Amino acid sequence: MKRTLFLYSLLVPLLLAAQRRPAEAGVVSDNDLYVSTVSDKYYTAGFEFFYRFLNKASTDEVKKITDIRVGQYIFNPRTRQAADPARIDRPFAGYLFAEAGKGYFRERSVWKWYGQLGVVGPNAFAEQTQKGIHFLFGYKRVYGWEHQIRNVWAAQLGGSYARTLSAGPRFDVNFQAEAYAGTVLSGARVGFLSRISLWGDLKTLSASNLYDGALSADPAVYSDHELYFYISPNVKYQGHDATIEGSLFDNDSPVVFDVKPFLFSGEAGFKYRKNRWSFTYAFLYHTKEVRNSPNNMGHYYGSIVVSKFLD
Repeated sequence: MKRTLFLYSLLVPLLLAAQRRPAEAGVVSDNDLYVSTVSDKYYTAGFEFFYRFLNKASTDEVKKITDIRVGQYIFNPRTRQAADPARIDRPFAGYLFAEAGKGYFRERSVWKWYGQLGVVGPNAFAEQTQKGIHFLFGYKRVYGWEHQIRNVWAAQLGGSYARTLSAGPRFDVNFQAEAYAGTVLSGARVGFLSRISLWGDLKTLSASNLYDGALSADPAVYSDHELYFYISPNVKYQGHDATIEGSLFDNDSPVVFDVKPFLFSGEAGFKYRKNRWSFTYAFLYHTKEVRNSPNNMGHYYGSIVVSKFLD
């Protein structure tokens, strides 16, 4: 509890700075059960609560948005019955973090940076969260958390960039790239994202919920709407992943694996915004992440995002 309160306390100054500014609050829920009733493996669940606000320094040319969030990610092997370490093809792990970042939005480009502080391991309370959810909904018990990745303190920095390459009223193509480094994760990804409008013309990047840029100082903007399908193929490089490999410095975790340096990821879904509400449903797929585990395979999960724009 003390560690959780510490993470929240890191965000208090930013929350105070956000007072009386246009803001957006919401929740992200990731789960493989959103796309399959039988899949329950690898990145099995994630929860994020976010609050973002429009900076006073924003102009008509450049919109600046500060984003703060707390989250927890939960990772499992392929089988729930993993009391025997020999049955583990991807380590048990949890990641609890607090994040702060800022985005700079123009009509055809977006640049973002962010920093995270947190912990991987028993202090992330992923075991307790998963067991509580399984008990609440009557799911089967999970065995093997005693073999989870040991505590690793997290300090992360990252940045992303996106730019519209080709745009029409109902269809566009965007380039996107991201790089990140720290004690838990290091790597990069590059790819493309295309949108097809299902209701009206597409909004520019600085007015759309695509990259979270729909916040505005003009309340009349929220009476507008957008609904579109999007698809995004990416190539990802993994330098290090502490939820698979354990600590960079003093690795005493009982079960670890090497990561595959390159993998493919794909995302497709729908985004909708109307009357101060924004919704996303996405299907995500990643090819095999673990290099020296013969039973490991690619995996997929669903993501649901719900948020509301505030006065």
